[in-house]
Amino acid sequence: MRHDTGEILDFVDGQADLRAGIIRAIGEPDRRFAEDKLRMLRAVRFAARFGYEIEPETFKAIRKHAREIKQVSRERIRDELTKLLTEGAARQGFELLDLCWLLEIVLPEIAALEGVEQPPEYHPEGDVWIHTLMMLEGLPAGVSPTLAWGVLLHDGGKPATFRSAAETGDRIRFDGHVDVGVAMGREILGRLRFSNDDTEQILALVEHHMKFKDVKRMRPATLKRFVRLPHFAEHLALHRLDCLSSHRNLEAYEFVENFLRLTPPEVVRPAKLVTGEDVLRLGYVAGPLIGKILTEVEEAQLNGELGSKEEAIGFITSRFRQKEGELKRSGR
Repeated sequence: MRHDTGEILDFVDGQADLRAGIIRAIGEPDRRFAEDKLRMLRAVRFAARFGYEIEPETFKAIRKHAREIKQVSRERIRDELTKLLTEGAARQGFELLDLCWLLEIVLPEIAALEGVEQPPEYHPEGDVWIHTLMMLEGLPAGVSPTLAWGVLLHDGGKPATFRSAAETGDRIRFDGHVDVGVAMGREILGRLRFSNDDTEQILALVEHHMKFKDVKRMRPATLKRFVRLPHFAEHLALHRLDCLSSHRNLEAYEFVENFLRLTPPEVVRPAKLVTGEDVLRLGYVAGPLIGKILTEVEEAQLNGELGSKEEAIGFITSRFRQKEGELKRSGR
């Protein structure tokens, strides 16, 4: 655009492509991608975000040069993938990454989800890849990057742990897929040089996503500790997407939502009844035992068994009476 007249100068028919919804490399695609190989990822991202199509010669050039994306810095690839995940068109973006042969280069662990069958009674939608795409489709524009990456990686351990119904004797199983997924996620996030804080949150989403199936059977203390996880709203959001993209049973989600709505924060995170100093004043020796005592007091408190400092001290002297006697006999 000319700064003096405001006239739009269009020497490459870009306005026509915009009207037609086409992403096209200017000039010769091979040369454009040789100049900056990240343009291949950007072409995919813009096509997904705006619902455009990649022009055939540009598309062929991306496939031809896909392996050269490895020459781009990991940080730039990470940032481009994060934008792809958080701009409101994550499913379209990852389907296009796959079609352009870029997915198997930048995230081979995610490409490996394709064709991995799941038990139809829990996953009528299809394989792990389809399930993940459906969850990505549920991510709105502006979603937090940690939640988006958690969704992408949450079932990453399934290909390595797949066991058929013939092997298990009942149904398809993925025993241990959470632990494998956490290890795999750690490698991916390290490779893409995520910050420590983001890595910790994304891996927590992977690690805890299966715990929702047990929430109705959890003891009060266990449930309270679960909902006290940092950024728990992201855990809840991931679980909701997980359900809506599979069996569509939201009972566990609604149970936790109701618990959070009806339980006062001071009950979920109550003030400590006793401190380490309080325990030491009772005559116990500094060391691992103090931590054990405090943990058991908190457990009883969260389960509703203790409600005051006096009750906590009585609990300690009763439960740890033998240790206390040993200390007294030793002359303390």
